[in-house]
Amino acid sequence: MITRKRLAAGVCALLAALTAGLAFPAGAVADEEPDGKPAPKVELVLDVSGSMRTRDIDGGSRMAAAKQAFNEVLDATPKEVQLGIRTLGANYPGDDRLTGCKDTELLYPVGPLDRTEAKTAVATLVPTGWTPIGPALQKAAADLKGGDGTRRIVLISDGEDTCQPLDPCEVAREIAAQGIGLTIDTLGLVPDAKTRDQLSCIADATGGTYTSVRHKKELTDRVGQLVDRAADPVVTPVATQGATECSKAPELTSGLYTDRQEFGQQRWYRVQVEPGQELRASVSVADDRAVRPDYGVLLRAVTVHGREIVRGEAAGTGRTDMISTGLRYPRPESDDDNASPETVCLQVTNSFTAAPGVKTTPGLPLELTVDVVDGPDRASDVAAFGLGRGWWLLGVLVVVGFLAGLVCGWLSRWRIAVWRTN
Repeated sequence: MITRKRLAAGVCALLAALTAGLAFPAGAVADEEPDGKPAPKVELVLDVSGSMRTRDIDGGSRMAAAKQAFNEVLDATPKEVQLGIRTLGANYPGDDRLTGCKDTELLYPVGPLDRTEAKTAVATLVPTGWTPIGPALQKAAADLKGGDGTRRIVLISDGEDTCQPLDPCEVAREIAAQGIGLTIDTLGLVPDAKTRDQLSCIADATGGTYTSVRHKKELTDRVGQLVDRAADPVVTPVATQGATECSKAPELTSGLYTDRQEFGQQRWYRVQVEPGQELRASVSVADDRAVRPDYGVLLRAVTVHGREIVRGEAAGTGRTDMISTGLRYPRPESDDDNASPETVCLQVTNSFTAAPGVKTTPGLPLELTVDVVDGPDRASDVAAFGLGRGWWLLGVLVVVGFLAGLVCGWLSRWRIAVWRTN
């Protein structure tokens, strides 16, 4: 009797353990891939405003093209991607602006994808109301908060925001300023100039892309590319805050960093370089708002005593929305086995000036890449004005040019002498 009771208890305990093992791990790792890495997250934000009824995409309506694209993309979404769908302008058909500008809904929550359920939700959409892009982006950013994986918003719209003064460009800049590594890509369906400018501004503010779409296949292919891109391994920038002087600057190691820099401001960072190592640094500053032409960025490597080691600089004239420069500093080997690391101060300075009426806060997006690697065999070669071992080629060219000049001069004088004689 006792044996039977023990056997029954053991079976019950085993069943309980199996049940717990099946029930809880799924919730515990819902935001992780099978290999333990954070799962990439994508939220598709679809404009379902009344203008989506327009029939100008391959003979059908814009809404029909969007639904077809969604169905094909949902079928091809990688299994490791957690996907959600949010709508704007899908529910309120009236004329009250205050109500219409709140019309954004999470149609399918971000999480493991049930393709049938997601397709069914999309099939019910009917073009209805306003175009509250700004509020929809705010909600979408909140949907994707938390976790360390790739996060991407794909916004599909056929018109500019109708809920000013909440400027969607400012909303995108605020999202970027949060330093959560969220990218917004935008697609314009048969866009006019104002729509194109606004969607481009939204994408630029977060380092995303803008695409103009006029055909079904273009829409399907582009949305599919953006969803697939979320599954690609990426380096997530680390938010940091530079100081106003080197002694107070944060110490950085190899990696990718983001910061915000005020107009005309200096930012300082520190890096430790061992003997025989080479410091490679690059910086990009984006003008995510209207700025005056003629600007530049300067990156300097300086000792703690203020002596400049090397610099990189670049200038722009308003034709690009980002300016970048870089530098390399190889530290020579040391005969002293106990030589201490050298503190190198990196100074970033920009000469951007804001256009009249443009907000100067938050600062301009700054991206800094730092890489400390083993140095070359002869560090002095690399540091020699960036020419490296190309010095010998430069010398040959100088000698050849000099000799060619002498020969040409002699021939010219000979021809003149012959002409005078004749």
